[in-house]
Amino acid sequence: MKVYSWNVNGLRAIEKKGFTDWIKEEQPDILCIQETKIQYDQIEDKIKNIEGYKSYFSCAERKGYSGVATYSKEEPISVSYGIGINKFDSEGRILICEYDNFILFNVYFPNGQSSEERLNYKLEFYDALFKYCDELKNNGKKLIICGDYNTAHNEIDLKNPKANSNTSGFLPIEREWIDDIIERGYIDIFRQLHPDEVKYSWWSYRFNARRNNAGWRIDYHFISGNMIDDVEGAEILNEVTGSDHCPVVLIIK
Repeated sequence: MKVYSWNVNGLRAIEKKGFTDWIKEEQPDILCIQETKIQYDQIEDKIKNIEGYKSYFSCAERKGYSGVATYSKEEPISVSYGIGINKFDSEGRILICEYDNFILFNVYFPNGQSSEERLNYKLEFYDALFKYCDELKNNGKKLIICGDYNTAHNEIDLKNPKANSNTSGFLPIEREWIDDIIERGYIDIFRQLHPDEVKYSWWSYRFNARRNNAGWRIDYHFISGNMIDDVEGAEILNEVTGSDHCPVVLIIK
């Protein structure tokens, strides 16, 4: 089974670039997308009802902002649209799908660059989400928490670490949160399987960053430690275009 995660930077925009054709060709078992920038009344049939898939959308109250969606060949046992905290759920950042063997979190983590207030919101979001995850994990559930985390963990995860040491997305306090997630028993599965590989999942639209591969690895699949034996591989699909991010893939038995 292949579980994809991709920040598409606008679902309607990427649909015009062949998104549905890519799904039909690639055939992900589950596809989690972030930053849909769409409202419920804007979801057209051609992006809601893709042949062979069930689709689920969590949209932000604010128009043209945030939003996540999950496409799944298998119908989940249950679907939750948030974690029950309105200040986070109102931004349409979390979709939770429960399957027989695991619970899948599709998450678009906040960006902390615009202000100190938004940085604090981002850190509060991390805290609330992983408290929610911990309760499930501590009850023996297997978890996959995928999405755009908006944070690069270590220097290997971005092209210019020193130049970005005071930039949100690579601040010490944000990197410490990734440390904390790992200490709590979650695994960054791509880095676990590829400890020395330099590969990025996001590039700025400026300065020919993608052409020069001056990027950041900020899109992850974290798994709970009790799921490690189910994993067969993890990939970053740099060749897939259409967004400033590329898809990342978790392969499980």
